[in-house]
Amino acid sequence: MTRRDDSRAFWRQLGRRARAGAGAAICTVLLTAGCTARSGAHGSAAATASASAVATGSSVSRLHVGGLERTYRLHLPPGLPTGTRVPLVVMLHGGFGTAAQAEQTYGWDAEADRHAFAVAYPDGLDRAWAAGGGCCGRPAARGVDDVAFISAVVSDIEHRHPVDTRRIYATGISNGGLMAYRLACDTRLFAAIGTDSATQLGPCSAPAPISVLHIHGTADHNIPYQGGRGEGPAHIDGPAVPAVLAGWRTVDHCTPPTSGTSGTVTRLTAACPYGRAVELITVSGAGHQWPGSAPRTAVERLLGLDAPSNALNATDTFWSFFAAHPACPSP
Repeated sequence: MTRRDDSRAFWRQLGRRARAGAGAAICTVLLTAGCTARSGAHGSAAATASASAVATGSSVSRLHVGGLERTYRLHLPPGLPTGTRVPLVVMLHGGFGTAAQAEQTYGWDAEADRHAFAVAYPDGLDRAWAAGGGCCGRPAARGVDDVAFISAVVSDIEHRHPVDTRRIYATGISNGGLMAYRLACDTRLFAAIGTDSATQLGPCSAPAPISVLHIHGTADHNIPYQGGRGEGPAHIDGPAVPAVLAGWRTVDHCTPPTSGTSGTVTRLTAACPYGRAVELITVSGAGHQWPGSAPRTAVERLLGLDAPSNALNATDTFWSFFAAHPACPSP
């Protein structure tokens, strides 16, 4: 069986898994060989903001989406010239986490201040995201449309501060990483995604091409690198991580990947048309964690995170990848 046949079989398998799962949404994004124009907010959900201006530093905003009041945090670097269009990173917390916890834990505010971009931290309902395939928690059980919510967050920020629409990115850990894949499948908002300690669940029948960077520890027991049912309260049962990335290489029409190892870190990198890339970074012996974050606290232990690896800094690595991969102009 060829690599393309393997990848097609993977996407078909994902669809079968999702149809058996609870509350999985149907993908609506069309596959194209080149760049595509950004669409607006997912679906027809209306959102209303509680304020009309955003101050530099960190702030909290509320939206009404799908009949629910939702919140997100936003960090804007100080000293931005008036009217400056900035890149935007949407950082998605893991299961049992919060926007405030993610802002405090993963170092994105300091990264944003160094490189002059904005960071949004949406709050999952009941500390979880409905990421497809029946995952996860009460949002999945209640049929919450988190794609609509996160799309509305992006739209709200765009209306209140100049955003470089070719440089909007999503990243997340664990359930947040699952949600980043869902956004890649169901929207055209993002130039690239970066996922850590995650996999892909639910249908993704016709995704638009997008740059993807995935970081994963080989000793992750919550979301196993080789796929299958994981430990922890969610018992995520997903495909093997290499198969997920092979699927995206097919979507992006990439060249065969090249591999390199330095210490415990292995990079499998594929170049793709129109400046896109699909990259998998594995950290040998690392568990369910965000590499380079502060040593785990009682909160991180409650979240089921392992001690963070110091083999690389995931926040620096994701931002470097994002900065190198804006949405490309239409061919």
